[in-house]
Amino acid sequence: PYRMKVVALPNCLAGEDAVVSDDNKTWYVTCMGTNKVVIGNAVTDTVTGTIASTDKAFIKYPHGIALHNGIDRILVTTTVRASDLKDAGETISVIEASTGKALSTLKVSKKASPGGEAPVEVVFVPHSDPPVAIITNMFGNSLWAAVWDPTKKNFDVQEIADTAPFSGGVPLEIYFSKNMKRMYVTSANPGHLHVFDISGGVLKPKLVKSIATAGGAHHVAIPPDEKLAFVQNSFLNLPGM
Repeated sequence: PYRMKVVALPNCLAGEDAVVSDDNKTWYVTCMGTNKVVIGNAVTDTVTGTIASTDKAFIKYPHGIALHNGIDRILVTTTVRASDLKDAGETISVIEASTGKALSTLKVSKKASPGGEAPVEVVFVPHSDPPVAIITNMFGNSLWAAVWDPTKKNFDVQEIADTAPFSGGVPLEIYFSKNMKRMYVTSANPGHLHVFDISGGVLKPKLVKSIATAGGAHHVAIPPDEKLAFVQNSFLNLPGM
């Protein structure tokens, strides 16, 4: 049975997202209020290190995090200041997973800087070759993709969907069906669960339908049989969300 356990994260304010390595030995947690990623031992549940800003890349307001052990890379979004949700970012940071070294930042916006897109979540597409990560721009109302280029050892980014035309304000979470024919995206204002057909490739998602939910549509739980989707409706209890 599950047992609750508290793991202290020193100097970590506004802990947000967590990912675990493929071998289940290492975890990483973003700290949006203190501009760092905490690294921990998943066997002993002890903190082993931190990843913070460097001269080459800036880890600022980190929220979403995605790990791909196959290419030794971590992607982290630059979202908003935790205290007031302002100073929205427009980039994702690329980190070498084995060393914790921040390598570069990639702009996920077509607007002149500062674009204020607030990329919030980033998820690697299961089984994609080459590796592809999907990013939701919370304030930019768009979906972006980061495609791994093995020759450059870095990612190329591109916008793959504008969510505004189908009531997709404040897009947040991304999920995939097991057969990789569907991608599900929540948007908080107004609340919707959007269903995309990705059978033609994840870089060319086609909207199948947008299902209205309560305001603040955020996280989703999908049972193994994939017959239902349970949408949690609350985004910081903000008005309308």
